[in-house]
Amino acid sequence: MLGDRLARIRDGAAKRIPPERAAIMQAATQALRDAGAVEQAIGVGDRLPAFALANSHGEEIRSDDLLARGPLVMTVFRGSW
Repeated sequence: MLGDRLARIRDGAAKRIPPERAAIMQAATQALRDAGAVEQAIGVGDRLPAFALANSHGEEIRSDDLLARGPLVMTVFRGSW
């Protein structure tokens, strides 16, 4: 189940991320919450607008092209803190 897998990822990250970096991440998350980002975020079951992003090779990938092949799951990695 996805929820279980995400919980394992969070638990692993908590053990792996140094406390000073975890504090930076938590402060950034709180700043987003304080700015109202949670209320503006797309929720479970909501449709994303069509988008295009560059992949790791610099190639443009369009969501409409991916959706034409089947369901789409998107994850976002913010990079290093």
